Amino acid sequence: VIGSDDHDLAVRLQELFTFPHFRSYTSDDLAGIEFGGAVKNVYAIAAGMAHGLGLGDNAVAALVTRALAEMTRLGTALGGRTETFSGLSGVGDLIVTCFSQHSRNHRVGLALGKGQTLEEAVSSLGMVAEGVPNTLSIHEAARAAGVRTPIIDAVYGILYEGKSAPLAMKELLTRDPRPEHS
Repeated sequence: VIGSDDHDLAVRLQELFTFPHFRSYTSDDLAGIEFGGAVKNVYAIAAGMAHGLGLGDNAVAALVTRALAEMTRLGTALGGRTETFSGLSGVGDLIVTCFSQHSRNHRVGLALGKGQTLEEAVSSLGMVAEGVPNTLSIHEAARAAGVRTPIIDAVYGILYEGKSAPLAMKELLTRDPRPEHS
């Protein structure tokens, strides 16, 4: 997705970056695109952690689906548009990052779920996993905006408060029930 508030520039870039096997799109929702690109890394850590803990495909799919709802809630509170999160910059990027074995953030979560410490997970990766610092800034933004973000809170608890992955996942899954769309 080519993000720009200059429509003509975005269209010119779209023409340059569209090929028979690669299609580009444009959007002027810079806040939504930028937020989606950062927060998906936090959710990839959570999805990797769920995989590492041995949760089944249905549980991981439910987690990622709830991550999309959480992403949309917080992203719109921070100035993004709802439709951005249901497009490539939202759910598209979220899916690939949460399920790809090439995702650095998913690999960090997988290691955490298998019992490694954060330091072990990051050092064995040998590359930067943006979700680790993103978690801190996004958690702070959510608190400042007053938006409920249980998945971000769980990842924050593991990375910055020393909670174990099994405990954080148990707390996430045993929260009080609520309607799906609230």
